[in-house]
Amino acid sequence: MARKFLYVMAALVVLAIAGMFAYRIWGVDMMRIAMTPGEAFQAQPSLASKAYDDPKMWLARPELATDPARWTPAGYHRGHRGTGAAIFFIHPTSYLNRAHWNAPLDDVEANDRAALFLRAQASAFNASGDIWAPRYRQATFGAFLTSAADADRALALAYRDVAAAFDAFLRQVGPTRPIILAGHSQGSIHLIRLLRDRIATDTALRKRIVAAYVVGWPISRRTDLPALGLPECTAADQAGCILSWQSFATPADPSLILDKYDASTGFDGQPRRDAPMVCTNPLTGTADAAAPATANLGTLFPAKDLATADIRPGQVPATCGPRGFLLIGDPPDVGAYVLPGNNYHVYDYSLFWANVRTDAARRLAAFTAR
Repeated sequence: MARKFLYVMAALVVLAIAGMFAYRIWGVDMMRIAMTPGEAFQAQPSLASKAYDDPKMWLARPELATDPARWTPAGYHRGHRGTGAAIFFIHPTSYLNRAHWNAPLDDVEANDRAALFLRAQASAFNASGDIWAPRYRQATFGAFLTSAADADRALALAYRDVAAAFDAFLRQVGPTRPIILAGHSQGSIHLIRLLRDRIATDTALRKRIVAAYVVGWPISRRTDLPALGLPECTAADQAGCILSWQSFATPADPSLILDKYDASTGFDGQPRRDAPMVCTNPLTGTADAAAPATANLGTLFPAKDLATADIRPGQVPATCGPRGFLLIGDPPDVGAYVLPGNNYHVYDYSLFWANVRTDAARRLAAFTAR
């Protein structure tokens, strides 16, 4: 019996190793088959004109009793409600189901996962003001694994919701309060479009922007940035500017991103090939910079149940590489959700949580003084 058990265990080890190599070789294709919706895109009507006046349409907003964005690790304190900036945060993809191209607003699993993202990401801003994070009919994860036209339609539907939420946000925070914009991954895709459509075309609104944190999605300095209405942040105390980074550990293999990026066209109609990306070093708040781990004020290390996290300073360095990816040295043990190529995409905020917090407060102080 013991020998049979050993044979079974040996077979499982072999299968696990074979699976690991298969994922490395065919990983994206396997994910594409498993995650891309089998149904055709289903057009959906726009939400009611004032749908986002209802607090239930928000995952985070000042008066919610249970607001994941107000979480802080031990030793940190959030700001007082109604003070500082109004922060509009667009959460990343949390809908992994292939049943639909867009998440239902009441999908429990997607909303619970989005709440985890708000706790790890948006919470970095809660010392600088009130955070507003809308529910939206986000495109499913599989939409990012295919070039099908249905994927673009799904993203366009999601953006309609985000734009409607932003209009409601502006109505409810008033006409003068400073604004911080932030997003991650799919949230940053929608934030980029919001910058193009709304901030770049509205001078009065643009003057209220403290900073825009467009994290986890590439921005071409040459072909994209001029269309966004705000410059790149080049100084740590600069206000009214854009920050962006994408985190990779060593050895970094960003080819999955570069293949798509180099084959795409920028907002000016010109190819993005070989165009450098905006890279803000979150440890310094400046562009194209390098900083040692000692400059890291605190990385979030999540508990196994992901319900909370410890914060540890001095753990992770950061250097902007030649193409604009943020290189973080040896892989830190912050969780199991590292993507192929040593891509620490999921941890773009939590790796530098305390520095992002300091950065937002510093830029708000500069904006207020200005």
